[in-house]
Amino acid sequence: MRSYLPILTLPLLQLPGATARVFTVVNTCSYTIWPAIYTDLTVAQNVPQFPTGWESPPSTSTQFTVPDNWKSGRIWGRRNCNFTTNNGPTSCLDGGCNGGLQCDPHSGTGTPPATLAEWTLQSNGSFDFYDVSVVDGFNIPMSIIPSATNCSTASCPNDLNAGCPSQLVGPTNSSGNTVGCKSACEANLDNNPTNSANCCTGSHNTNATCPASGVQYYSYFKTSCPNSYVYAYDESSGTALWTCNSALNSDYRLTFCPPPYGGQAPAPISAVPASLIPTSTGTSSGSRTQSASSSASSSPGFKSSALAPLRFPMAPGALSVLGVVVGWLMVMV
Repeated sequence: MRSYLPILTLPLLQLPGATARVFTVVNTCSYTIWPAIYTDLTVAQNVPQFPTGWESPPSTSTQFTVPDNWKSGRIWGRRNCNFTTNNGPTSCLDGGCNGGLQCDPHSGTGTPPATLAEWTLQSNGSFDFYDVSVVDGFNIPMSIIPSATNCSTASCPNDLNAGCPSQLVGPTNSSGNTVGCKSACEANLDNNPTNSANCCTGSHNTNATCPASGVQYYSYFKTSCPNSYVYAYDESSGTALWTCNSALNSDYRLTFCPPPYGGQAPAPISAVPASLIPTSTGTSSGSRTQSASSSASSSPGFKSSALAPLRFPMAPGALSVLGVVVGWLMVMV
C-alpha cells in the first residue's frame, strides 16, 4: 500500500506565468535541527518566498516551492540553537548565521563546519546542477533525491563527526561529542590560506595545480561520502556535481540524517507544526525567538560572505572554499 508523507505546505506567490519546483525538507535525525536557506543575490534575485530559517523537530518535514530558475541556492542544518539573546553566527552550536532564526538574505551564510545542499536550477535553460558539499566541512548527514527517476542522488549519509581526525575537530557539545568536522582548508593546516593546496588558492588555483591527492584528508571525506563534493575541484571525481535535465521539472527532497548504507528506515514523519515556521520571509534579523533544548555555546568558525560563483554553472566547491578563505582574511585583519 502506498504511504504518503504528511507535509506542512506554505503558499508561494508566483508572478503570472512563473513556474516553481517543490522542495521537501525532512528531519530524520534524533535531534532538533534549524534548517536555513541562503541565495547568492549577486548571481540572481530569484529567491524562495519562504522563511530563511525555521525549527524542525525530529521526524518532521516541511514542503515549499522555489523558483524554477533558482540560482546559487543552498540549504543546511543548524544544531543546538538559542536565539533568545543572540542573533549572530554563534547562536547555534554549528551552522549558525547572521540574522538568528531567519538568516540574513545578504550575509546569512552558515558558519563552517556545515554540510551544504546546493542548487542552481535551469542553468543555461538546460540543466539543474545540485550537490551535497562538505567543502565547508561537515556537521549533519544529508541527501538530495530528485523526483525525476533518471536523476542521481547526491549524498553524505554517514556521520563523519565520530571519526573526525583530531586536526579537524570542530565544535563539541556539552557531553564532549564532536558535532562538526572541519575541512583541511578551514582548519588552515598548511598555514597559508591565500596560497594553499587545501584551499586551491594562489599557485594552486586550477584543476591541474590542485589535484585531490594534494588535499589533506580528502580520502577521509570522499571514502565515507563518495557522492559528495569534497574540495574545490572535485568534479573530476565524477561523483561530486550532479545534473538533471531541466525539462523534467524535477522536484527535490532533502533529508537530514538519511539512512546510511544498510541503515534502518526512519521513524514515521509528521508535518512541522505551523507555530515553528515564521510568518515573515527574507528578514534580516531574528525577529522570532526559538529556544533549543540546550544552550548554544560559542563555536569556532569564520565570518561568511556572499560570493559569486567563479566557474562552472554553479561552482559550489569554489564558492564554498573561497568563503572559507575570505573568512580567514577577515579574522586576520
